[in-house]
Amino acid sequence: MPTDTQPFFTGKQLLIFGCGYLGTLIARQALARRMRVIALTRNPQKAAVLRAEGIEAIVADLATPDWHELVPREMDYVLNCVSSGAAGTGANSSGPHRSSNGGPLAEPNADPLARLRRSYLAGMQSLVEWTAQSPRIGTCVYTSSTGVYPQGDGARVDEDSPLATPAHDSRSGILSATESALRKNCVAQRWFILRLAGLYGPGRTHLLDQVRDGAAALPGSGEPHLNLTHVEDAAAAVWAAFAAPAAFANRAYNVADDFPAPKAEVVAWLAAQLGQPAPRFDPARATLRRRVVPDRVILNHRLKRELGWQPRYPSYREGYASLLSR
Repeated sequence: MPTDTQPFFTGKQLLIFGCGYLGTLIARQALARRMRVIALTRNPQKAAVLRAEGIEAIVADLATPDWHELVPREMDYVLNCVSSGAAGTGANSSGPHRSSNGGPLAEPNADPLARLRRSYLAGMQSLVEWTAQSPRIGTCVYTSSTGVYPQGDGARVDEDSPLATPAHDSRSGILSATESALRKNCVAQRWFILRLAGLYGPGRTHLLDQVRDGAAALPGSGEPHLNLTHVEDAAAAVWAAFAAPAAFANRAYNVADDFPAPKAEVVAWLAAQLGQPAPRFDPARATLRRRVVPDRVILNHRLKRELGWQPRYPSYREGYASLLSR
């Protein structure tokens, strides 16, 4: 976000659902802009860490209405960046979870789709119910995923491309149903959906670590394109949405870098930077638990054209070079 827009946020209030990898970065950036930051988390330990940084943390489960009376009814900005991983071992995990009546919920890792439905869809339904009860909610931003698109076979995908049919029995269907719940029921002054490509950055370097550790083979194929976005660029997209001119409202944007590349190309480049042989790809090693990502190219033109967003890391080369330099 341009530095000349930063004073615009001073003194404003931001409510964050999902203070994990991206949410924590946004919270820290908001504090630097002298904003009041409130975060909802299910994890008491995470709440203590957030409070130590000056963030007002509330321990509650987004998927229930229990938190509705615990947060202010007027809010300038709302960010929902809850991830499904938070339901199990991520930032919002707090061991066995409890339902709104105090009973135990199903084990989060027992059914991945049940975890997705709870983290994304039930959480969004609770959020929009809260907006309906609140007198003034300004801009609401939801960080969705490019997984909402069903296209493959190298298709070039923009925001006008068809989405997966809303459903409860597939990841893409749950993502689509969650976006639909926001579109149909959110009564904030305006909302934005940011469909994030694969996040990476400091602390999230799985592919780099695999190459660095000398893996001889990686599971799956090296042919599909990797659609990536550095976490700093994802954060910049959130701020661009918060600061969007009034002419833009209730819009969806893809957030991805400028140059998606085949996974084999990325791996070969990383290996060259590390002075190591590039791992081969072994489709036979793919496992059922590893989600197969279709081959497609995610286009970011609308976000750049309408909100003026420009990635600091326009390709994997700049992004991973910054990580290697650390």
